[in-house]
Amino acid sequence: MATVICRRLRGGVYRATKFSSTAKLMRKDIPNSYGNSYTFVNRDKGVSFNSINNINQSTLEYQVLYNPSAYGGLCKSKNKVTEDYNDNILKSDYTNPNAKQIQNKYSVTCSRSLSSARNNILDLAFHSQHTTQPKPVNQKNVDLKNESELKCDENYIEAYSTKEDPRVFQQFRPEYQSLCYSNSAQFIDTSIEEGQKLLQKVAVLKNALTPELITAYFDKLSHLPSHQIDSIKSSTKFAMLCRYSVENIQKYTNAELISILKAFVRLGIPSAHSMLNVYETEFCRRVWYMSSNELLLVADMWRYLGRGVPRYLDILCSFMQLRWKDLNLPQLVHLIYVIGEGRKGPHELMQKLESMVLRYLDSLNLEEIGTVCLGFFKSHNGFSEHLMRKIGDRVAKNMEDISNYALVNVLKMFRFTRVDHVTFLKRLGEVVPLRIPSMGTQGIMHIALSCAALHYLNEDIMNAVAAAIPERVAHCRSKDLAKFLWSFGALNYQPPNAEQFYSAITGQIRTKLGEFEKFPEHFLTCLLGLVFAERFPLDLIELALSEKYVTLATKDSLFELKKDLFTLAGSVEIECPDYAGNYLSADLRQEVTEMLQTFASQDICVKPEVLEAATLMESVLGGPQYVKNHMILPHTRSNDLEVHLDINEKPIPINQDAVNLNAVVSELKPIGIQITEDLIGQILDTNRKNVLDVEKPSKNDWCVNQKEVNLSVPQKYSRRHFPEFSSSVPITDNLISMLIMSKPSPERPTRIPKPHTDILRLAIQVSNRNHYCYSSRHLLGLHNLKRRQLRHLGYIVVELPYWEWFPLLKRTRSEKLAYLHQKIFNSVDSLRG
Repeated sequence: MATVICRRLRGGVYRATKFSSTAKLMRKDIPNSYGNSYTFVNRDKGVSFNSINNINQSTLEYQVLYNPSAYGGLCKSKNKVTEDYNDNILKSDYTNPNAKQIQNKYSVTCSRSLSSARNNILDLAFHSQHTTQPKPVNQKNVDLKNESELKCDENYIEAYSTKEDPRVFQQFRPEYQSLCYSNSAQFIDTSIEEGQKLLQKVAVLKNALTPELITAYFDKLSHLPSHQIDSIKSSTKFAMLCRYSVENIQKYTNAELISILKAFVRLGIPSAHSMLNVYETEFCRRVWYMSSNELLLVADMWRYLGRGVPRYLDILCSFMQLRWKDLNLPQLVHLIYVIGEGRKGPHELMQKLESMVLRYLDSLNLEEIGTVCLGFFKSHNGFSEHLMRKIGDRVAKNMEDISNYALVNVLKMFRFTRVDHVTFLKRLGEVVPLRIPSMGTQGIMHIALSCAALHYLNEDIMNAVAAAIPERVAHCRSKDLAKFLWSFGALNYQPPNAEQFYSAITGQIRTKLGEFEKFPEHFLTCLLGLVFAERFPLDLIELALSEKYVTLATKDSLFELKKDLFTLAGSVEIECPDYAGNYLSADLRQEVTEMLQTFASQDICVKPEVLEAATLMESVLGGPQYVKNHMILPHTRSNDLEVHLDINEKPIPINQDAVNLNAVVSELKPIGIQITEDLIGQILDTNRKNVLDVEKPSKNDWCVNQKEVNLSVPQKYSRRHFPEFSSSVPITDNLISMLIMSKPSPERPTRIPKPHTDILRLAIQVSNRNHYCYSSRHLLGLHNLKRRQLRHLGYIVVELPYWEWFPLLKRTRSEKLAYLHQKIFNSVDSLRG
């Protein structure tokens, strides 16, 4: 017979004494907002569990964490968290002090009044009706996802990982293992049962958890099977572990802190989670107490998490400013990679790192060369021409061995620095056309864009691009569509399959109109590329010129977008006379026109080659009133020398400013200078008065009727400054000619005649190298568009190409005059046939 002994425990759980764990700890170290020290906080007296239920929770909690929106770049990343975390308890924004955390009453934030009694009933609290359980997996969504993955397998070349692809260089040296996070490392997996036991220990130990235990628990949990990690992260015990890790953050060693961050990466903690703010602050505080390898590893893990940490990177760069000479090759490459991913690098440090790149260049492999090029490109820092030429030599010699990704990165830096490397470009034309079928859409876009930026037209490359895009147009982002159209338009090149190419892209533009509303600059770039190619999708143009879209494109007063709108509108008016859609407002037109004219008057119109041509043309035609240096079509953003000829090829005054100036000078001449014996005596040698056959007016006479004065000056006369000439003006031929100048010839009218149908209008183009493709005489898109529209308006376009005009600038005046005379009048004669 069994005997059952019943023992009654004193008090019972339901009569447990209410106490607060906060009474045990009167001071708490909290990292401050600068990350360089701790703030000591006095803890309040314990609050009973009953009182907690009656007080708004938000009034009891202090905020250990920070607002993620306070850090640059985090708002965007928060919106990009994958759907797997949509209902995860860790994704809640715990930094809002006014939000009642109904879904998870035991949050990662710290409560002043969190007592042990409250911890005893956590399970009940979490399994109440308010508890948010993990969202059940929708099998239909899984099937769709699998179908999408199959399509991706069929088009494997389009697969691109922003985390893995830029990190390929880390596989080529074993030294990178201590600098970088690797998800391919082999670990002993933690079983599900062991993971559950660890979480149960967390619930039991609570405040007794030591930093060593917390670190070990995170490490083991991060090695659970991937399909179990989401359920673990949804556990309230895991939330408790996170909370205690935050409370003990100042007690970790550097190695433990790094280990926890590594566990966060493996667990896939959302990059925008507020708990990570505390860890970022702690790492910022410890920068000066960590080694270079540790700092680079931490930066790499932040990057792998997809979290922007600009403050940490700023301190890291300050640290490296003092230790850059001690960097070895892997540290240098990885530092440049990290800086590039942060999109910012101090110019002074980047110059020092450039010198290190030059030192190690011969030891860098091709993937590392691509990495350093990309890092500098992303941080908006360029290499010197000397270094770029060395990189070009190295890559050109081994272009067959470099990966597509690294080659594109090198091209980005050539595009940024605008360095022309003939051998590199030649090899590019040989290798790239064969590689384009194996490249992803974004890589192909960068190939085309780099060619356009370098003004390098290689028909084999552009034909290969045009052949590949129609089949992959569905993979194109709005940016890709814009850059493809811009590249072909800017290079003024029509591929053999032009109709198929442009039809596919314009169709995709119409499909992505919603995306283009977010990026109006890409939409305008698309349309300008089409206009350069003489293609006018009027429905899209009407949308771009609508009041709604113009407001969207100009709301931030982006002058570049205003210029693009102005160019688009001006082109449509000239080349599409039947267009009856939207137009730009008169105010916007006037604003952009004035801006462009101001820029032209200060930069374009005053270039030496332009001024020289204008001045000599005035001599050829008879005066400044016959030549106008201005922009005939302001929306084409370049100047012209405009000349009008009548039916007899006589010049017609068109420069109103010069005409008005001449009129003023003509009116002042009769009273401008009083010619007296004293003045003539200063001009001419007094010993030669007997040779001068001139009628001198009396002292008080004014030269009202200007008579032509003929001066016979012997060869032996030498010009010199007379001491009695008080103003010390040198007596020159020009001064004498001004004094004796006769009235304007009646054959040169001083008034602009009325417009005549027989007027020949010439638009003289003083071009330079930047108007043409590299090493060719093929005009670029914008300059070809300008000439096309000038001819459409009835102008005769006269070219002064740089390969003819620039060498003449060093020749004699007579040679230049003869050249200009021949250019002007032969163009008219050839037109008449």
